[in-house]
Amino acid sequence: MVTSQERLDALRDCPHYGLPELLEIMKALRSENGCPWDKEQTHQSIRQDLLEECYEAVEAIDMDSVPMLREELGDVLLQVVFHCQIEAEQGHFTFDDICDELCRKLVIRHPHVFGSVQAETSEEVLKNWDAIKQETKQQTTATETLEGVCKALPALMYAQKLGKRAGRAGMDWDNAEDAFRYIRLETDELEAAMAKGSSEEISEEMGDLLFSCVNTARHLHLDAETTLRASADKFLRRFAETERLVTADGRTMSELPLSVLDEYWAKAKQNLP
Repeated sequence: MVTSQERLDALRDCPHYGLPELLEIMKALRSENGCPWDKEQTHQSIRQDLLEECYEAVEAIDMDSVPMLREELGDVLLQVVFHCQIEAEQGHFTFDDICDELCRKLVIRHPHVFGSVQAETSEEVLKNWDAIKQETKQQTTATETLEGVCKALPALMYAQKLGKRAGRAGMDWDNAEDAFRYIRLETDELEAAMAKGSSEEISEEMGDLLFSCVNTARHLHLDAETTLRASADKFLRRFAETERLVTADGRTMSELPLSVLDEYWAKAKQNLP
């Protein structure tokens, strides 16, 4: 009979690790004689870790870094295995249960591959996918499909998905120009709320304005989250260049009025894209 120490030694000296070894390592870390920190964790305590690892994997994709992506995908997988082990200890489900459910879902939602349904284009595939998803989730109304959007998504992604699903139900602008006109309308309403000085009304109108911007981005076939991220990164680059120019002149940003900083900002824009 193999002892616990022998199993640990085998895991330590394994010539090549795979998924079975990963599952065993996580089980060992959570065992009675495992890691004190790992044993204390719950779904809630490592919730943020899962989000951060997913974002770091996305950053690796954006940076087009294969080594970084390999590492970050491993970190994402670790989080999946960690959560699975917590549930396995409670007797609720295992990693195999997750794989089984996922594979069944993929087979069901790809009848054009595993069945007799014809789908020659990506558009037809997505249409079938949405219909099957709605049926399997027992969503009988358009409202239920909107309520099914994950509420933990970042606000821009959440708003864009809501708008897209509302559009499938027929409640949408015909084109980007019509959506854009609502940006002007919401801007006017925000300005009126600011004149009144009601913080509650200002907050509401600001939200409406942002939502209208998301709708316009969607009709322009842009991802609002990605678009805003790119603008924020551009702001960071130009800010850094502005500070460099100010420092090169022997000055500090905090001592300068906004009008002078605007002049430096204009120079920074000329220097950077």
